[in-house]
Amino acid sequence: MNALKKIFGGDTRQFGMIFALVFLIVLFQILTGGITLTPENVINLFNGNSYILILAIGMVLVIIAGHIDLSVGSVAAFVGIAVALAMRDWGFPSWLGVVYGLALGALVGAWQGFWVAKVGIPAFIVTLAGMLLFRGLNQLLGKSNTVPVPDDFQTIGAGYLPEIGPDTGYNNLTLLLGLLAIAAIIWGEIRRRKASAALGAEVEETWVITVRLILICGALLYATYLFATGRPGTSFPISGIILAALVLIYGFVSSRTVIGRHVYAVGGNKHAAELSGVQAKKVDFLVMMNMSILAGLAGMIFVARSTASGPFDGVGWELDAIAAVFIGGAAVSGGVGTVMGSIVGGLVMAVLNNGLQLLGIGADWTQIIKGGVLLLAVAFDVYNKSQGKRSITGLLLKNFGTKAETKAA
Repeated sequence: MNALKKIFGGDTRQFGMIFALVFLIVLFQILTGGITLTPENVINLFNGNSYILILAIGMVLVIIAGHIDLSVGSVAAFVGIAVALAMRDWGFPSWLGVVYGLALGALVGAWQGFWVAKVGIPAFIVTLAGMLLFRGLNQLLGKSNTVPVPDDFQTIGAGYLPEIGPDTGYNNLTLLLGLLAIAAIIWGEIRRRKASAALGAEVEETWVITVRLILICGALLYATYLFATGRPGTSFPISGIILAALVLIYGFVSSRTVIGRHVYAVGGNKHAAELSGVQAKKVDFLVMMNMSILAGLAGMIFVARSTASGPFDGVGWELDAIAAVFIGGAAVSGGVGTVMGSIVGGLVMAVLNNGLQLLGIGADWTQIIKGGVLLLAVAFDVYNKSQGKRSITGLLLKNFGTKAETKAA
């Protein structure tokens, strides 16, 4: 147990959701007779849930700031149909369609941010109205019909890294991407160790760092192998590239920038933050606007994967995104949460949903089980906090969190 504490940097309960994710993967791998970890299933699971994970990135910042956004599914559907119509009726090329969709998301976010930040209406009410408003606009614009999108636009949701170089039996670009990620992790760990030594801080034992790197890099190498060995024409999804870029960007912004620290400060104690010079209204406006931009992106990725926009796109997405954030360790009261924690929470729900489908469990029991998992995860986290312990996942991959967040957890 002491060895585990050293490797994971503290109480292993802090990493409960990572252990839960690994447990679910192993459990379903056994119950499905090895289907769960086949390249085809892993690629489909990742490709089919990337838009929810993108929503979770934006939602965690909204929840950290002390708000909630119920409109993300409707906003995604509205942007999706608007972009599909623009490309069909106005002749927009795909790249311009993407820009148009992001701009629409920004306008929607500015609209909702205005009511939250300037007028002072609670985000719950504003986004509840937005959920109805933009769902209606989706059906009005599309006349409740499906609208197909061009083949080149479908790349952002259904495309994969291309085959280049010699025939190795693997997708070479996927292998290169995985190896670069592993190299970056090792370099980052070495750099962090040198920085700690230079500051005279306590440096972890060499064996601890070695074991941690072996575990992380081993998991990443196996994932790379699965993505690189799928059926011909598949590899690591383009939507996965977009998601990975967003995780890196938002992980950096939330933990290493002034605006990121301000989001945590406003969610932790809004009045204290304002007294210290934080512009709370500006923070509220930005998190709401950012959420709608990401919702627009998620909607376009879903439409691209589905090859058409329809009247039922986005239904229930807000619930999946909120569940991912809370399972990932965010606090209902705000001020606590991480981007990586939300991604892990989203993956837990994705693996659970995929495993139950592979086992032939009906939609009724799937919803019951997912609801129970959400309730138990949050209840266990709240229990730990009530006992004076740190959040199970509040410090998940703590390098992505702020010092203020660590104290709050």
